[in-house]
Amino acid sequence: MQIEIQRNGEVPLSKQIYQSIVDRIRSGLLQEDAQLPSVRDLSKQLGVSLVTVVKAYQLLEHEGLVKSIQGKGTFIRVKNSGEVPDVEEIHSYDWQLSVQDYLPRSQFARFHMVPEKIHLSSSMIDPGLLPNRLIEQSIIRMLSDNPRIVSQYGEIQGDEQLRIAMSEYLNELEVPSTPDNILVTSGSQQGIDLVTRTFVGPGDVVVLEAPTYPGAIDVFRGRGATILTVPVDKDGLRVDILQNICDKYKPKVIYTVPNFHNPTGIVMTLKRRRQILKIAQSIQCLIIEDDPCSEIYLDRKPPASIKSLDYNGHVIYLKGLSKTLAPGCRIGILAATGSIFNRLMAAKANSDLGSPLLTQKAILSFINSKRTMDHLKKLRTALRIRRDLVLELLSQQMPNGVSWIIPEGGLNIWISLPTWIDSNIILLEAKKQNLSFLPGSTCYPIEQENNHLRISYSYMNEQLLKQGITILCNILQKEIASRKTSDSTPNF
Repeated sequence: MQIEIQRNGEVPLSKQIYQSIVDRIRSGLLQEDAQLPSVRDLSKQLGVSLVTVVKAYQLLEHEGLVKSIQGKGTFIRVKNSGEVPDVEEIHSYDWQLSVQDYLPRSQFARFHMVPEKIHLSSSMIDPGLLPNRLIEQSIIRMLSDNPRIVSQYGEIQGDEQLRIAMSEYLNELEVPSTPDNILVTSGSQQGIDLVTRTFVGPGDVVVLEAPTYPGAIDVFRGRGATILTVPVDKDGLRVDILQNICDKYKPKVIYTVPNFHNPTGIVMTLKRRRQILKIAQSIQCLIIEDDPCSEIYLDRKPPASIKSLDYNGHVIYLKGLSKTLAPGCRIGILAATGSIFNRLMAAKANSDLGSPLLTQKAILSFINSKRTMDHLKKLRTALRIRRDLVLELLSQQMPNGVSWIIPEGGLNIWISLPTWIDSNIILLEAKKQNLSFLPGSTCYPIEQENNHLRISYSYMNEQLLKQGITILCNILQKEIASRKTSDSTPNF
């Protein structure tokens, strides 16, 4: 089991070891009854004291995540999820635990597609709200006109016609670009991965928002980066804290989601965008501006992109089309300039030699037809109805002590519970009632806050949204009521 520790970090080593093991448990990389290394073996492997490892294991045991059996060792103890375990197989795969991996966590994948009927855990759009029939017709025409397209490779940089169309699309969003500085990726997740594998190595300092998009945390942690976090407030990333971090550590990358921030839904002000860019320029730092759904504004358009303010090539801009257009095509756009772009294209070549040509051509004629803006207008109307429905239900049914941020766009609502409630425990009860959501702990790279959760209002229809919110509110009502009853019981 490979554990990366940051010896010069501000988080105690015991807490880092504890957090690394927690991440692996919640990612499903360590399963029920898997044995952890002995205290002596792990202290030797990591070059830390026995006391440090003992403290980490004690934290895990206190949280009920491991069990220590005298004379045998320490074993993973996964809290009951209500799932029926598989019948024990004849063949044992225990030997595989000796094969070392370098995956510190992969939490987000567990919540991307789930078996629960009421799926509020992932930021996806109801397929019924997407232009399926129009894209289907586009694919039929494309294959009829050029049936050999399935036997052709695409360009590493991406289909030229698509890059021309996407350059025009980005310019309409006030993101300056040309076909030559656009790289087509397999979704924006690959864009994050390409930037990370190109510019981030073990020990490089990366600044993330807290909370932030968990898929980005998984990638940065996988590269062994030293992650430092900056909290967000109602105006976005806290620039005062960012400045202090940059003065002290000189980070290599700042990752931000300024529009309808994932997971909180906050929109960063134009002033903050300018300040962040100025800080990055002063220390020769890269900014990854992740923009999955700025088109989905439900009240008003967000401010100009950070990329539009950048004249010296500090910003790498990512735009995904999976949210708004065609998830099955997995098309994303990366826009950068100078040698930064050239190195990213080299990384793309090493990764997959170019995204599939078929899926690029599949959306091309739809984008060229100018129907995209009409589709987005209808989509905003439909999602505004669903958002307002969920907000109304929360106001009517959620118990006192629970709060949430009203999003001006995007796909999610960030809910904060009383500090003593762990949303991971609430999730276990919700799953028993066929409901899923994203526990807030997955969105924190370092110091986890367990009393938050994220729900998406964009995937389920209105009937299932009503059922899901009612179930969630009832669970929280009972949890808070039981605490009040316990607190009021006299001690004799």
